[in-house]
Amino acid sequence: MSTEELQKRTTVNIQEKANLIWAIADKLVGTYKPHEYGNVILPMCVIKRFSDTLAPTKQKVLDANALCEQRGLAVRKGFLTTASGYDFYNVSPFTFEGLLSDADNIADNFRSYLNHFSENVVDIIEKFDFDKEITKLDHNGILYNVIQEFCSKKAYMGADEISAVDMGYIFEELVRKFSESYDEQAGAHFTARDIIYMMTELLVAPQREQLEEEGVTATVYDMAMGTSQMLDCLSEKLLEIDPEAQITEFGQELNEQTFAIAKANVLIKGGDAENMRHGNTLSDDKFEGYTFDYIISNPPFGIEWKNEKKAVEDEHKRGDMGRFAPGLPAIGDSQQLFMLNGIAKLKEPDGEHQSGGRMAIIQNGSPLFKGDAGSGESNIRGYLLDNDWLEAIVQIPNDMFYNTGIATYIWIVTKDKAAERTGKVQLIDASKCCEKRRKSLGNKRNEFTDRCISLISRAYMAFKDGVYEDGELVVESKVKDCDDFKYTKVTVERPLRDEQGNPILKKGKPQPDKSLKDTENIPFKQDIEAYMQANVYPYAPDAWIDEKNNKTGYEIPFTREFYKYVAPRKSEEIFAHLQELEHQESALMAKIMGRQKG
Repeated sequence: MSTEELQKRTTVNIQEKANLIWAIADKLVGTYKPHEYGNVILPMCVIKRFSDTLAPTKQKVLDANALCEQRGLAVRKGFLTTASGYDFYNVSPFTFEGLLSDADNIADNFRSYLNHFSENVVDIIEKFDFDKEITKLDHNGILYNVIQEFCSKKAYMGADEISAVDMGYIFEELVRKFSESYDEQAGAHFTARDIIYMMTELLVAPQREQLEEEGVTATVYDMAMGTSQMLDCLSEKLLEIDPEAQITEFGQELNEQTFAIAKANVLIKGGDAENMRHGNTLSDDKFEGYTFDYIISNPPFGIEWKNEKKAVEDEHKRGDMGRFAPGLPAIGDSQQLFMLNGIAKLKEPDGEHQSGGRMAIIQNGSPLFKGDAGSGESNIRGYLLDNDWLEAIVQIPNDMFYNTGIATYIWIVTKDKAAERTGKVQLIDASKCCEKRRKSLGNKRNEFTDRCISLISRAYMAFKDGVYEDGELVVESKVKDCDDFKYTKVTVERPLRDEQGNPILKKGKPQPDKSLKDTENIPFKQDIEAYMQANVYPYAPDAWIDEKNNKTGYEIPFTREFYKYVAPRKSEEIFAHLQELEHQESALMAKIMGRQKG
């Protein structure tokens, strides 16, 4: 099944199931406000997902637990997980459906049922702070009705019928609905699958043949994982290449609810849930000292890091021992800090057995150009470019995300560039490579189809200047030297003059006039003196450079690289067009006035 077919099938499954589940919120009307529905629906979905998945082996678990009790065994986890077939279990005598048999005691029985889950599941449920919702539901007489609704066929979520990837996206759709009702930015949790598939393709495309031949053993990491769908899709891609791939997923997430969903998702699909960790990636790195084969992430952009300021600055002071040595961006936007976190966690190549790590990370336009020479933003770009880790930047179309229509970019960063890419950066303008959705989802009006992904991948793998087309789809590629994005900012001084217009000297040297001070950004590849001779001295022959103030800057003028000059229309054409519009207006007014007189 193609990526596009899989995406369409899954989209239907997601929306149908999510809509049916969200409809259960009708039972909450009056007791909860719309923006509070998710406080019940999301944890109930997680609980029901665990319950349905465990249902086929429920009796085996109860039998194993009874046997452990007979033998007086205090340590039972191994026996119970073997019986359940998963790394979690529930030893309550109740089944989820069985809770309905005792309406009068349903709250106490429900709590007992939840407390009999294994510790790793109890930890997930606690992240939702769900006990207070049980009390609220019970006191308002609707707990029974809600549980009854989740026992219906429409709410079945067992792993035998719904894959981990599909369930993850059902959760994402529910989170999106919850966020919209709460007037939150849904995109803080949600990256559409088509974009993730594009990212995974760019990550693995250069290594595909090697992975097919040698097999896949990989660690993958998302530093802002949401409900872990990027990790799921990357694992899915690697399993397509090697069905026996050995993949270990790692992720960190700040939001407690989405973290709980991610941990539940990993548990059910048989991964190591301890690799899913809760906390602030910038100020409380849960993976210090770890490095990974692949990193895929869509961290927040345009979000200030004021709350993390002390921890971030302390780590910056650690220099190369920390993640933020190259510099710190402005306090109003944290996305380049996530970029630095990712760079620090990419595996280093050993030249023989271990390939270097690869990262696909989404950024908006600011990291391309914001920040003057010597600023934190510029120095971070320089860190990437001077170390030759930046492989490619792909501009994706506008209106691809649910919560924003602005221009966004996929940065491909690697510590193991292919020989032909050494010292080069590939820029790919894929802003016109998308297809319109039949129905918008928030701001998402466009999407990547298989054709789009294939065309962008073809341009990426060709690694040369050129325009690539497939029908109406167009992609343009440019290959640049790393030094093309480097410049020297020089301070140009002019002499201070006396009343007679003569330069004022001190120890034989002209004194600078502060009011005439100026700067020039000179391309790194260009000789500074030659630039001054051509561009400054003809207009200011008395100027000189204060070399002690020279600074190296870095800027990636992506838009300028792909700018196409369009000659303005000739004046006579414009005049003729205006005359034609006047004639049309006169004719229209005459027609309107004629009707009124009639």
